[in-house]
Amino acid sequence: MDFSLWPSAARTWQEILDGAEYAERTGWYGVWMADHFMVNNGDLSLPMNECLALLGGLAVRTERVRLGSMVLGNTYRHPAVVANAAATLDQMSGGRFVLGIGAGWQVNEHEVYGIDLPPVKELLARFEEACQVFTGLLTQERTTFDGKYYQLTGAPLEPKPAKLPLLIGASGEKVALGIVAKYADEWNHWGLPDVAEHKGKVFREHCEKIGRDPSTVRRSTQAMIEIVAAGDTEAEERRDRLTAAGRPTIMGSADYVLDIVSRYPAAGIDEFLVPDGLLGQGSRRFDALEQLREEVFNKL
Repeated sequence: MDFSLWPSAARTWQEILDGAEYAERTGWYGVWMADHFMVNNGDLSLPMNECLALLGGLAVRTERVRLGSMVLGNTYRHPAVVANAAATLDQMSGGRFVLGIGAGWQVNEHEVYGIDLPPVKELLARFEEACQVFTGLLTQERTTFDGKYYQLTGAPLEPKPAKLPLLIGASGEKVALGIVAKYADEWNHWGLPDVAEHKGKVFREHCEKIGRDPSTVRRSTQAMIEIVAAGDTEAEERRDRLTAAGRPTIMGSADYVLDIVSRYPAAGIDEFLVPDGLLGQGSRRFDALEQLREEVFNKL
């Protein structure tokens, strides 16, 4: 299983760059950036950097790690605009970019910016059409598409990437995983190993319906993860708050973290992402990441 870093977009550009350069220097597989414009709850004056701009900067400041969006909300940008940006990022990164997309969900972003957030049924229908637009523009010389929500007429996209993986972030079992089965090269969802195992079973059923080999889709997941020293009451309180909020959380001794993480490959996971938003600032963040790398990841 590969391990990748997910720096918080709420960090400064320099902190994000420092994280990416650390990941590249110490052998991490990839670096992922979220696509949000504000925090989901709380103080809207808190900073949040834009995903595509960050990835453009990282593309020219790194050389080895894969770079990807985790994930671009489909409601924020027309898929043809996103496809063109993705092809350019692929050039800038020397073929290291992964286009991660999702249907969109964060209510407050849509409310304050006046962006339409349709009901779930329409949201997913729009997203499936967007996947068809991405596939066409990234692989065909010209794309004509006459959908309910998107229309393209002889649309070009040049230069095309040699191979740009399409990652879909989704967990909805009735419809969303069916879209993953049809269009995705990679699939991401949050969850602990038991969730990953269950989602994988449902996904395989969707693949069987359309005759696709599920092993052709690379799978990734993430959870809030940290090695916690015995008696660290602050960390224990943070873990309890995350758990109460329903966030997948792996926090405890190194042996405990190693035991949980070691179960992911059997559940079908190929890549584990480490969100760093709660790991602190400065050297504390890097100490926590190094502890994970040395005491957990390097032992798997």
